[in-house]
Amino acid sequence: MSSPVASVHQPSAPVQAASTATDKQEKKLSVLESHGYYLGKSIGTGSYATVRMAHSDRHDGNVAIKIVSKFSAPADYLKKFLPREIEVVKGLRHPNLIRFLQAIETTHRVYIIMEYAENGSLLDIIRQDQYIDETRARKWFRQLVDAVEYCHDRGVVHRDIKCENLLMDGKWNVKLSDFGFARSHLRTKSGEFLLSETYCGSYAYASPEILRGIPYQPHHADVWSMGVVLFAMVFGRLPFDDSNYRELIKQVSNKVVFPKDPKVSPMCKSLISKTLAPLKSRIRINGMRQDQWFMFDPDAAKNFMLEHLPPSQGIFTFKYTRKQNSFCRFFKGTVWSCLWTTAAAVEIS
Repeated sequence: MSSPVASVHQPSAPVQAASTATDKQEKKLSVLESHGYYLGKSIGTGSYATVRMAHSDRHDGNVAIKIVSKFSAPADYLKKFLPREIEVVKGLRHPNLIRFLQAIETTHRVYIIMEYAENGSLLDIIRQDQYIDETRARKWFRQLVDAVEYCHDRGVVHRDIKCENLLMDGKWNVKLSDFGFARSHLRTKSGEFLLSETYCGSYAYASPEILRGIPYQPHHADVWSMGVVLFAMVFGRLPFDDSNYRELIKQVSNKVVFPKDPKVSPMCKSLISKTLAPLKSRIRINGMRQDQWFMFDPDAAKNFMLEHLPPSQGIFTFKYTRKQNSFCRFFKGTVWSCLWTTAAAVEIS
């Protein structure tokens, strides 16, 4: 089977000689057009990549294309993380994961073609509705658990789970996206998981062990990030303030503090507390499935049509006002920006 990455430095087939003056003046097909993709509007932008919607002849519909500039992207990203991302996602197929379709490499760019999620991100919904009622939050959190458990069962850890990376398809189902920091979670000969020493993700979603720079089990770090997502859904704000690194360390080291409003059930708060817990007592994914709030299914909600839900009525000032920056730190302490951050590196003492 051929690799899904097509290296394209020239058109794949020679252009036929034009027979008329009009034909000679026709514009040559771009690399993407030669593969049946016709670019549309921009749906995301960052320091060295953009994401654009495109129409695909091959897939008879819209797709999303991440366009990575080789000139702007950090060398570590191009040599390590981008190839790993492509290798990981091409082997995953799940209804709650954004589907990878194709990758095309040229001299100047890498194009990653993916399934298009037409209803934006979970963050967009939180911004619009101020917070998510527990009926919707439970459905979407279950779908997130399904997606992450599927990845973990196949030895893949995501390492950047956050509201911005949870997209919504046309039927308002969650699709986990952006596997830029994902990797295969390898085991030792004795069967134990290897600890990760690449400290990456988004500060407000990062587990205490990542923030402290301690070699960590990434699947447990994914669980922590999932707890932050659940908190953000039901409260409309993040549990931790990432504006000050040292204060952030203090906050994640203590029990999570819940706002008074909006009103959230004790069962939901209990599950959040179990996910945002120290490593030794942190709940595992299989434990989430046995949780009371996770399993709760009131009769009134059994036939509820999610797409007809009215917007939640917020009673407080919305706090989640900006996207969260992704970071990656190695032993030397250098943080370089990921897809959606500024390009400047930061030193962490």
